[in-house]
Amino acid sequence: MSAVRPLLLAIALIHAIAAAPPAVAEVYRYKDQRGNWVYADRPPAAGQPAESLPVKSGAASPRIAVEALSANGAVDLVAVNECRCVVEFAIKVRGGDGQERTAKAVVPERSRQVLLAVPTAPGMGKITFDYGYVIGRPDAVHAPGRPYRAPFALAQSFVVTQAPPLAITHRDAASRNAIDIAMPVGTAVHAAREGVVINVAHRFFRGGLDTTISDEANFVQVLHDDGTNAVYAHLQMDTIRVRPGQRVERGEYIANSGNTGFSSGPHLHFVVSRNAGFRSESVPVVFEGPGGASVTPRPDRALTAY
Repeated sequence: MSAVRPLLLAIALIHAIAAAPPAVAEVYRYKDQRGNWVYADRPPAAGQPAESLPVKSGAASPRIAVEALSANGAVDLVAVNECRCVVEFAIKVRGGDGQERTAKAVVPERSRQVLLAVPTAPGMGKITFDYGYVIGRPDAVHAPGRPYRAPFALAQSFVVTQAPPLAITHRDAASRNAIDIAMPVGTAVHAAREGVVINVAHRFFRGGLDTTISDEANFVQVLHDDGTNAVYAHLQMDTIRVRPGQRVERGEYIANSGNTGFSSGPHLHFVVSRNAGFRSESVPVVFEGPGGASVTPRPDRALTAY
């Protein structure tokens, strides 16, 4: 019995909801010649001041997967959803009899559900399967009660470097409405909208244009009451102040901005997504401006938190 790679990815920016932690026990932090913070798994040149930071274990990511379990002359393919969110699964199975079977199911938060029962018998051969999942209810409608709060401290302003219609790296449906905001490493990031934290990654320290580290962006993912979810990404290592299952309020301090994962420079990547028919789709957002007015983020313009 064997499982093939998943059919699709549940989060646009984060390639796996249970991303593996870096294989280092401590990280060195020091400033470069320009005064910028550098995080590395090796100390700097001799004589250069550096701080050694232990890599903390932190909270584990919720497991979202499909298990194969033998039961009464069949193999049950069971969706496992440990997330505090609804997850839609799809699976394609080829049984030992050569027959192909498919199924879809919406699995409630923190539950298990049999997707398919595949008959087995001696000599029938292996069962193989592909599966994919999308976070959120398939009927979710983006309906915030008010414009989003800019995701940093009140009265601060930072320049938007990428937002619609500009699409340098935000080209697919999952990222088309994402917003990049340039801000120094260590800037406080605040929740743009209330919700429940469903996943975090906090132990990564590398950043740059090397595609092999695309999965190493620290992030916080928050589920909103309307079924959409927000991702705050490229966060600074070990600065996340929230845990899965915790409810956060609008404006709450949740982490520090950083430069982790695939990133051309220090910035915050902010995106709100919904499940649009078994597809993670980003949605347009507007922020609150003076007097409660709606402000549409535009490239090369400053965004201020009110």
